[in-house]
Amino acid sequence: MLDTPVRRLVAPPLDLAAGGLVRAGVPAHAVTLAGWLVGVGACLAAGTGHWGAALLLWLTNRLLDGLDGAVARRTGATDLGGFLDIVADFSVYGGFVVAVGIERPEARVACLVLFLTYYLSGTAFLALSSVLERRGNQVSVGGRSLIFVGGLAEGTETVIAYTVLCLMPERAETVVWVFAVAVAITVGQRVALGVHLLRPTPVSGPARHVPQEAR
Repeated sequence: MLDTPVRRLVAPPLDLAAGGLVRAGVPAHAVTLAGWLVGVGACLAAGTGHWGAALLLWLTNRLLDGLDGAVARRTGATDLGGFLDIVADFSVYGGFVVAVGIERPEARVACLVLFLTYYLSGTAFLALSSVLERRGNQVSVGGRSLIFVGGLAEGTETVIAYTVLCLMPERAETVVWVFAVAVAITVGQRVALGVHLLRPTPVSGPARHVPQEAR
């Protein structure tokens, strides 16, 4: 929900930083890999209760995730780059939920439910994006490699939720339940959009010939 205005806000500084990386010869794939490794570190820190480190690593992961796209747009975005980027994102998103469930036992049921909503949301997102791509439709691209199907809980909301978890781990159960509801609403939005966009259009049959009355 907040991704579009946030992207407009952070695009100029990210583009400026990306220019420096390009001049230094750093490819987008390297930034993606670095971001993924930092994200794995955030998951490990959260899973062992080092919440300050987890927060720092998580925010760094998000910064690098924005930078790899900015670098790719300067050097030429590729399908491989888009594929690796989304795999990296999803693995860190899911890994962080697992880490919270390990470190905060009282939040494990909530984490399982959140993981289920992630699974459903990701399935709806990727399936609809794939079908729309094949049809040549565009719902919301915003410079991304895949046709992006938005909703209530997008990347910015995930950043906020995980940041709150790191700042208030003792409230993890409540935070995860609230975010799981938001993701579940997103599932409903994406399914409803898919039904609306993919519903077969009724084909009008040939006009029926009505014989004139005999005179």
